[in-house]
Amino acid sequence: MHDFPDEPSATPSSRPEENQRRFSSGGSLEEWEAVEAELARPIHSYEPIQGQRASAPPLALVETAFLASTTGLLWLASYYLSLVPWMRVVFPLPLALVYLRWGSRAAWMGLTVTALLLSILMGPYLSVLFLVPYGLLGVQLGATWKHRMGWTGSITTGTLLSTLSFFFRVWLLSVFVGEDLWVYLTSRIADLAQWIVARLVDWGILGVGALGQVDLVWVQALTIGTVLLSDLIYLFTVHLAAWLLLQRLGNPIPDPPEWVQVIFDEE
Repeated sequence: MHDFPDEPSATPSSRPEENQRRFSSGGSLEEWEAVEAELARPIHSYEPIQGQRASAPPLALVETAFLASTTGLLWLASYYLSLVPWMRVVFPLPLALVYLRWGSRAAWMGLTVTALLLSILMGPYLSVLFLVPYGLLGVQLGATWKHRMGWTGSITTGTLLSTLSFFFRVWLLSVFVGEDLWVYLTSRIADLAQWIVARLVDWGILGVGALGQVDLVWVQALTIGTVLLSDLIYLFTVHLAAWLLLQRLGNPIPDPPEWVQVIFDEE
């Protein structure tokens, strides 16, 4: 609810003594018309006190709760219907929309509500899997878009956050399984690379000198590079979806680079 100014003309009830005096003394026709206009004036048309920002806490609370529950239901439905690979593009968007409309406090509140809701419906572990990275990405993307950061900056920071979240999830799974899954994963990739090299040697494509032990360090570096590239493509896709969707909702994000606009203009 808006705060009303203290000036005499702010509301008809701000100076009841003056209004009572006008009615009791008869007053002029102009005074009666002024009082009648004030009484007919809608409440939401009054301006707040100078220096105090108008706000709509109920609307912010309702929208934040609605978008938080929408985010949780998207994750729940996509997980149990095995649609996560297809719907992961839209997971960060509701929380990013909360940030764009109501700021950082509402976005963090929405993230907390979503995490609590998923903890109740799916358990803490699956809640954390959503929180990292999709929940944090929603807040991060909303902050960068709110401050009108270009696509290069928002995609770069989002890619780093998503990559760090990947290693956090690997670490979390390692704790539950009781084995270092990063070493296990890179060892299996090294075995796969060794098998591919052996087949190429058998077919005569590579020489016998290509056979040998695959360097595990290079395999780990190649795996990290693959994760970064995958997250970069994912963040670019999220930006395209947000650019096409949020503009229609009245909260556009910064415009993409010119070459992206040229591609869509040609289509």
